[in-house]
Amino acid sequence: MERFIVQQFLYPAIESLSTAAQFSDQYAFRPSGSPTAAIISILQTVTHFLTDNPYVIVISLDFSKAFDTVRQSTLLDKMAQLDMPDEVYNWLVNFFSSHTHCTRYRGEVSSMSAITASIIQGSSIGPASYVVNTGDLHAVTAGNQMVKFADDTYVIIPAANVGSRQAELDNVELWSRANNLKVNPAKYAEIIFVNKRQKFVTQLPPPIQNITRVKVIKILGVTFTNSLSVAEHIQAVINSCAQTLYALRILRSHGMDDVALQTVYRSVVIAKLTYASSAWWGFASAADRQRLEAFIRRSHRCHFVPPNLPSFTELCSTADNKLFQCVINNSKHVLYGLLPPTSVASQNYNLRHRKHSLQLPSKTHHLMDSNFIQRMLYLDSY
Repeated sequence: MERFIVQQFLYPAIESLSTAAQFSDQYAFRPSGSPTAAIISILQTVTHFLTDNPYVIVISLDFSKAFDTVRQSTLLDKMAQLDMPDEVYNWLVNFFSSHTHCTRYRGEVSSMSAITASIIQGSSIGPASYVVNTGDLHAVTAGNQMVKFADDTYVIIPAANVGSRQAELDNVELWSRANNLKVNPAKYAEIIFVNKRQKFVTQLPPPIQNITRVKVIKILGVTFTNSLSVAEHIQAVINSCAQTLYALRILRSHGMDDVALQTVYRSVVIAKLTYASSAWWGFASAADRQRLEAFIRRSHRCHFVPPNLPSFTELCSTADNKLFQCVINNSKHVLYGLLPPTSVASQNYNLRHRKHSLQLPSKTHHLMDSNFIQRMLYLDSY
């Protein structure tokens, strides 16, 4: 029943035209949402801001036990604003009502206490409920952007709005108090992205008090430097996969056959190497790509690579094409809003066939060309 409510009512209400804008910056727990999509959106925003700004600030925020502390009364007030039948809303009220808990210790059981917070993790209702709860958390300064993936929140501030950093943090603090969440400033991090090819030296703003400024940040499992290099991410993943190769050798010495080892290799190693590749592949240098291909060749020599496995470049290209087709063919996809409008050029000319009819964005700098959307738009136009 929970799944039915989520699929037939909650998700359609979240994705409806009247409320889509409210949830457009949340990339988790949505039918087309994923960490890859969230990273793509962050990079698209950062590189776009770098077109007109000498630097872009990204502040990574942290909430303590966010799923466990959501106030249910506040959540239900937000659900009441969604476009769903009254009987479905009443069912949700009933679902969140009358939950209790107790503690057993050394044979003794405490009295029952009412549960008035949490979205009940493990339930089918929980993930969609968290999306609804964070729907009203947005950047407060015009020109700033916020990207959310569950409780991982990133505030993106161009240099032109550098004075708004504290206002954005204060807004998150106020929102957290109103929703019974607790922020954890000790885990906040600030990184300033710059275009390393710019010819002038930029004076960076002073750090925010009590917030660590870093030069390397991990965004949803992918590591970026402040110049948007992914070399450290690729090296870290290769190191992790090298440990897996050692484990596979141990399994072979204990009698596991090559077919089983190749299955494990594809399920573990290839999955690690290609994680969110559509988001970071365009930012990988030629040296980064050579390191990845060299690791695959090393695995070949150990006979761990399944027969007919495509090259790493082909694996990434396949993932890119699959995601791009999902985006352009689904107007409710979380990345659909990043697409340019449909081309209005005359169709009277006998032009080369293209896989899309979208306008090609202007090429401004190399970082914009590294973004997933721009890469795919031009790739399908060759």
